[in-house]
Amino acid sequence: MTDSADSPSFRLAYVPGVTPAKWVRIWAERLPDTPLTLLQVTPTEASDVLRGGAADAAFVRLPVDRTVFSAIPLYTETTVVVVPRDHVITAAEEVTVADLADEVVLHPLDDVLGWEQLPGEAAFERPATTEDAIELVAANIGVLVVPQSLARLHHRKDLTYRTIVDAPRSDIALAWPEDATTELVEDFIGIVRGRTVNSTRGRAQQAPAPERKGERRKPQAGSGAGKSTAGGARGRSGGAKGGAAKGGGGRRGTGGGKPRRRS
Repeated sequence: MTDSADSPSFRLAYVPGVTPAKWVRIWAERLPDTPLTLLQVTPTEASDVLRGGAADAAFVRLPVDRTVFSAIPLYTETTVVVVPRDHVITAAEEVTVADLADEVVLHPLDDVLGWEQLPGEAAFERPATTEDAIELVAANIGVLVVPQSLARLHHRKDLTYRTIVDAPRSDIALAWPEDATTELVEDFIGIVRGRTVNSTRGRAQQAPAPERKGERRKPQAGSGAGKSTAGGARGRSGGAKGGAAKGGGGRRGTGGGKPRRRS
């Protein structure tokens, strides 16, 4: 996407929990003349932002509509349960969904895990956001199950979390409109996939202009003299060798006496 023909730019959306700093830094190193603008969106907004053209690409949580978007899965997040620091669950390093059977499990409206059946006991009311649910956990109203990145994003000193080994997980992907795979999108895909700047899938490096047919390169100044000098040196070297050979032959020819014996 471009602001004008003379000032291209790239707009990248991302959902909470994703940290795009590493890729943005590489972009700035490789394409310093093309600014990258970040746009944070909610998981439900991500598809509309891409479809409406407000962003060229986005880090999203799967699934997305594959009839509209192309997507490259990047990684799967660990799922954790957020609890107060003095909660009994903190006695274990890992827990299971069954361990939450007697807990009030908060289910915010922006939940990203897509439960088929919620664990534990349902709260009387669903919090509007994950951030609101975190506040309720701190007030000992219940516990919250989220991807680990969201637990870190909403970190509080009075809360901690433990891994749930058998809970649903959230997959992060890079997505963009299938009919809008621009050159800048290809550049960003290459960065995310770890391609080097010289990769064949990256931007083509400008090659030197080929010589025209029948055109010869001009010799550098002094190159002819160098050749003559080298030729003269070779000639002198050959003469020296020839003289040495003749001299050697003369010595062999004049040494008619018997060789001396070693004492």
